[in-house]
Amino acid sequence: MRILLVEDDRQMADYLYKALAESGAVVDQAANGREGLLLAASGDYDLLILDRMLPGLDGLGIVRTLRASGNQTPVLFLSALGEVDDRVEGLRAGGDDYLIKPFAFSELQARVEALLRRGSPDAPETRLRVADLEMDLLKREVSRAGKQILLQPREFRLLECLMRHAGQVVTRTMLLEQVWDYHFDPQTNVIDVHISRLRGKIDKEFDIQLLHTVRGAGYMLRAE
Repeated sequence: MRILLVEDDRQMADYLYKALAESGAVVDQAANGREGLLLAASGDYDLLILDRMLPGLDGLGIVRTLRASGNQTPVLFLSALGEVDDRVEGLRAGGDDYLIKPFAFSELQARVEALLRRGSPDAPETRLRVADLEMDLLKREVSRAGKQILLQPREFRLLECLMRHAGQVVTRTMLLEQVWDYHFDPQTNVIDVHISRLRGKIDKEFDIQLLHTVRGAGYMLRAE
């Protein structure tokens, strides 16, 4: 799940970035309308979260420009302007939902999930399975042979990436881009550390090993 967050209130932006990232999203940020429009037009996002009042170009202007160009990425407006006319204007400009500040993150998260379901042309994939390992993407739960496995947010994203490519070699570059959102090699052992932790949680207590290292290539999730 890739989200663009356009919010000029630094404290609010930092809070939402952290909360969304902990929920498993890859989040790009912009602090003004023109930068937000540039990213939205050039990036491949599942959802845009836009503050309505932005410097340079307001949220309404961003959405109108995107819709005029054929970009139909779902948009959730955030705004302190909560009158009926304000909400109607935001929706008529091309927004898909409108959340009034202040709000609880749980409500924002629920609206994000609803928009992603609505925006998908096909029924959303909510469960992944490899052998007896299962992942519930909505509840963010993992189990193996019926036993629940507790994962940290980054471990969850790592396992999700591996499960979506089950039976295929997942390279270190793919993991850096899809799990850490790095487009360069940080020259650290961050992948090795997380793979080791993940292997200890999903394989250690089971006879059949699912997570394999493919030397010189990357990693693969499969039942032997």
